[in-house]
Amino acid sequence: MKKNIIAISREFGSGGRTIGKLVAEKLGIEFYDKDIIKKVAEESGLTRKYVEHYGEFAPSSDQRFAYSFVGLDEDSNSPLVQLWKTREKVITDFATAKPCVIVGSCADYILRDREDCLKVFLYADSDTKEKRIQEIYGEVGLKLKNRVKDMDIRRSLNYKYFTGQDWGKAQNYDMALNRGSLGVEKCAQLIVEAALEE
Repeated sequence: MKKNIIAISREFGSGGRTIGKLVAEKLGIEFYDKDIIKKVAEESGLTRKYVEHYGEFAPSSDQRFAYSFVGLDEDSNSPLVQLWKTREKVITDFATAKPCVIVGSCADYILRDREDCLKVFLYADSDTKEKRIQEIYGEVGLKLKNRVKDMDIRRSLNYKYFTGQDWGKAQNYDMALNRGSLGVEKCAQLIVEAALEE
């Protein structure tokens, strides 16, 4: 069955945004990444900074331990529940409106029951991720290594908190691609081919 929606999850520094844009261009469909943050902030009334921070990452340092042992209590009126419910709506609306590529924001989980959604996880070796982050942010040495590791831990905890599932676990995706060994272009091409397969 042809996949009209591609939901991409990715490790920090694996090039998910770049690959997602390339896939969208090749297929001639919409691409959503930062647009989700903007739309969720508009519809929820939460600040863009709050949505950007808690929508993708668990808190850093002192709060992280507690965050890893609790899940989302959807009966509460907390800002995190408001964030999650609005994000579910925004992503569902985007996916329903037209074919698209969605990067991050737990889209793979939110759209898990759609048969026309291709769920992809992108990962890479440490050297590949560190090189990419150095090119983007100019960081080097131990600071760079710690940033890459920390961001993946925070992303994993955030995903677990909102979905109850393990981030990056192969069974939760249709494809898991090693951007380090395959490269950006090959990853994009494999995703396109899988999306177009009848």
